[in-house]
Amino acid sequence: MPRNRFLAAGAVLAAALLALPALAQPQRAQGPQRLGAHGEWTAATHEENGQKVCYAFARAARSDGAPPNRGAVTLTVAHRAIGRDQVAVSVGAPLPRGAEAVMTIGNAEFRSYGTVQSSAFFQSGAQLIGAFRNGREAVVRSPGAGGRGTVTDTFSLSGFSAAYDAISRECPARPAR
Repeated sequence: MPRNRFLAAGAVLAAALLALPALAQPQRAQGPQRLGAHGEWTAATHEENGQKVCYAFARAARSDGAPPNRGAVTLTVAHRAIGRDQVAVSVGAPLPRGAEAVMTIGNAEFRSYGTVQSSAFFQSGAQLIGAFRNGREAVVRSPGAGGRGTVTDTFSLSGFSAAYDAISRECPARPAR
């Protein structure tokens, strides 16, 4: 057997032997896999309906007017098979039906196009990404519990560019058809 074929066969055998412990385990949905921490942002992946999702997120650095016992407050940018630069804010408490959240980055203001439970979703992904890359912080204002008052959450944008670049490498854009 020529040397190259021998090496290739050995590599296949080694890979198969290394995979045996994993194959012996029952197959489970793959949980989140951390790609790295970048300043205040974390980059990660997970599987959703058999598709890889890459996302970067930051937790609120500061919250004003928040109700007690509120859950995690996060700003997330995701790349999915169905779309890139999907921006959402989870405010940690149910939002009133028809609520609108407003995000301010520097002098730019972005309005949510919809809310579901405790999350607000933003369009203008490319514009938001540019603002995130050039800004210092993102300030999100949303209605308080029961529509009373306003909750203001502030997110640092320190490390956003590195986290965004990490998810973009892991889930590169597909060429246009």
